[in-house]
Amino acid sequence: MIVPSELKLFGLSTNYQLAEQVAANLHVELGKIEENTFADGEIYEHILESVRGDDIFVISPIASEANDSFMEIMIAVDALRRSSARTISVVIPYFGYGRADRKAKPREPITAKLLASLLEMNGVDRVVTIDLHAPQIQGFFDIPVDHLLAAPLLSDYFFKNDLTENMVVVSPDHTGAGRARKFAELLDAPWGVVNDDVAKDNPESPNAIMGEVAGRRAIVIDDIIDSGHRMQLTAKALKANGATAVYPVATHAVFADEAGQLLANDENIDHIVVTDTVPISDENRSDKLTVLSVAPLLALAIKRIYENEPLDKLLKSDNNPNVKL
Repeated sequence: MIVPSELKLFGLSTNYQLAEQVAANLHVELGKIEENTFADGEIYEHILESVRGDDIFVISPIASEANDSFMEIMIAVDALRRSSARTISVVIPYFGYGRADRKAKPREPITAKLLASLLEMNGVDRVVTIDLHAPQIQGFFDIPVDHLLAAPLLSDYFFKNDLTENMVVVSPDHTGAGRARKFAELLDAPWGVVNDDVAKDNPESPNAIMGEVAGRRAIVIDDIIDSGHRMQLTAKALKANGATAVYPVATHAVFADEAGQLLANDENIDHIVVTDTVPISDENRSDKLTVLSVAPLLALAIKRIYENEPLDKLLKSDNNPNVKL
């Protein structure tokens, strides 16, 4: 007799609240796991229920204390593998170290590749993630990688709040131009690029902006807000060149050194829109910040993976379904 496998979710401490929301969307309980940290920083994890023959999804970003969160994932996977789980999928909403995706200087590591190798070596069967810093990171893996996109969710915010009129989408630098172009297509808006080399020295210069922003609401799109300084520079250049409002938008609100407060206190920034792929501290929250939940997106992806269904519908916007992301 073939016993059917059971879907089980486990959330780790880095973003346990998001894992709870994903479980609630799937109408399942999170698996029981004991987590402790010894005085010297060693991490201990113990699976408190049987997972033999089950399909497991472990939910945790590589964020906050990135090294600790990655070790949490690795130790949990080791415990699950040794407990005879049928498959182990790791849901990593924010793939930390993703910015180290190439060797730009002599003797540099490619740390994103290292993490991919370690996850595979540890017996992970599949990775699910959202908005990798560079899509080609998928090629670092020899196991399936489901790369979800937050653009439909983020663009939906502007449709729902009637903010799409007289809008322009802006990339804070040339490397993000492709992201800005796609986001502009979702919103049926023109797009532009900030010439950050010029903007640093002379934000009022017309050469600081490629594209027409005067008299328009500017949406500055990026995958990560880390220190917030680039967003500040971009907002200053946009307002100096006639933008009526500036909305920084990003998937991953890393917000190092209380960058959320830094942006909230900036007079050139009107509102900030991010998702909850990483935990956001109370110190980084403000009336200027809107946090959209990726829990429904992750829950649908997990359900479709478990049921062997395609994920292509999750990569489309209901407001503009003809745009291919």
